[in-house]
Amino acid sequence: MIWSTLLLTAVTFERLGELWLARRNTRALIQKGAVEVGASHYAAIVALHATWLAGLWLLGWNAPLHLGWLGLFAGLQILRLWTLSTLGRRWTTRIIVVPGERLVTAGPYRFLRHPNYLVVIGEIAVLPLCFGLTRFALLFSIANALILTVRIRAENAALSGSGHADQL
Repeated sequence: MIWSTLLLTAVTFERLGELWLARRNTRALIQKGAVEVGASHYAAIVALHATWLAGLWLLGWNAPLHLGWLGLFAGLQILRLWTLSTLGRRWTTRIIVVPGERLVTAGPYRFLRHPNYLVVIGEIAVLPLCFGLTRFALLFSIANALILTVRIRAENAALSGSGHADQL
């Protein structure tokens, strides 16, 4: 179905754009004296997301879309944009500690410590469900939970250890 292909194309370009933005922001933060923390698990996160997206292309490019799940996915994109716009140049896909910077407490950070992870958890589960891929959603949700457990522990340690950090 053309709509499935269009959705996957949009998500693919969104992810590529996010990688470009994250690299740009990471470079700028490092130039300001920031330090990366917890880099050892980053390759696993990238591998999970790349495999997830490739699997969706393989299994979902031609599937009919489930509009209820698509609506929830659209809501997650609104939360993603709110999170990214709140963090601005501080948003990155890595854990970056910026000495002297205060934690962001505006936008969705007023309500949640890690709103971007809520979006990621939702996307990993909901996008496959848009294509009717229930088992795929479950499998990647479990894998994502394992990696995010490591990630959030590392980020929380960085946030509490310095008192200042760039949130994701």
